[in-house]
Amino acid sequence: MRKLSILMLILFVLSCGKQEVIKIGFMGPMTGGAANYGKLMSQAVKMAVEEKNAEGGIAGKKIVLIIEDDEGKPEKATPAIEKLAGVDKVFGIVGPVFSGCALAIAPKCQSEKVVMITPSSTHKALTSVGNYIFRNVLSDELQAKVFARYAYEKLGLKKIAILHLKNDYSQGLAEDFKSEFEKLGGKIVAMESGLQDDKDFKTQLTKIKNAKPEALYMPNYVAEMAQILEQSKQLGLNVKFLAGDGFSNPEIFDLVGDLANGVIFANSAEEGDSPVKKTFVENYEKKWGVKPDSFSMNAYDSAKILISAIEKVYNESSDEVKKNLKLDRDKIREYVASTENYNGASGIVTFMKEKGDAIKNVGIFVAENKQYKQKKVFTIKDDKLVEIK
Repeated sequence: MRKLSILMLILFVLSCGKQEVIKIGFMGPMTGGAANYGKLMSQAVKMAVEEKNAEGGIAGKKIVLIIEDDEGKPEKATPAIEKLAGVDKVFGIVGPVFSGCALAIAPKCQSEKVVMITPSSTHKALTSVGNYIFRNVLSDELQAKVFARYAYEKLGLKKIAILHLKNDYSQGLAEDFKSEFEKLGGKIVAMESGLQDDKDFKTQLTKIKNAKPEALYMPNYVAEMAQILEQSKQLGLNVKFLAGDGFSNPEIFDLVGDLANGVIFANSAEEGDSPVKKTFVENYEKKWGVKPDSFSMNAYDSAKILISAIEKVYNESSDEVKKNLKLDRDKIREYVASTENYNGASGIVTFMKEKGDAIKNVGIFVAENKQYKQKKVFTIKDDKLVEIK
């Protein structure tokens, strides 16, 4: 009898202490060669969640962040979204980090009505999957178009070689860049490829050297770009090096040091050091001991936008809905889609009305002394490259 009473007391205490929680997810590479991308971005999302919980969460309900490691591989992303959507019942996710993973899970997010806001997946077809799919980052199509025009019109390059990886992100940028550059009158003198996690690019680089390009465009991830820069030096390939937004991960400076100097790349434009950005960067560096990259700022804002949408729907819900947390997922999506002039760490965020792409200008950056410096900002108007003053 005494044992039964103790058991009942324990169950009573546990039930009283049990707290209903609101779950959101993050998906990205937390292990493997690309883990630094996932690490930096997930830390930003953790900050957004912790800040909201410090304010009392959503009407006293704690927000719980569930992180899933997709290793940057589509075949790992698929079971991860099955868990987040089917088991954890998250209301939305920040991520995935890579386009291949994002394309793999977007149909599931759409069918299960899980809002997906990726801070870094740039494949041009992604947001066409459905109206639950958003991205707070520059699309590949616009990035490649602006960068190809910049290379041809502003840098005066006429002969470029391309070395890309066989994945959705890298190949998409390579093909869009090639198409635009050739349309302008430029020539792609070599188009070589490799696989993600490859360590040896000397065969491809030897062919590229023999083609005598003025520049090499490498729209890849930092692990592979580090190998390409090191092996290019070993082979005596003395050309300009151009890259995509994947070069914005500061791990590149740890991997190759001074070899990163002079690399020119395109990314979402920096809109100046706003008070929001300044506070976020200071808090991030204080908490984690490293500076956030641009994708981390995107991730932080994405989490804030998602949490805000969930909170609005919660506050509008009936007492019964609040009790059971059966929040209207369509309304959560509507609030995310209506995001306009959101003042975030990454700048002003507005989603397009016709699809879930954030409106972004394109910044041209160069790596100098282990720092990124934005040189110019452009957009395309009437099919012409226009500098934003």
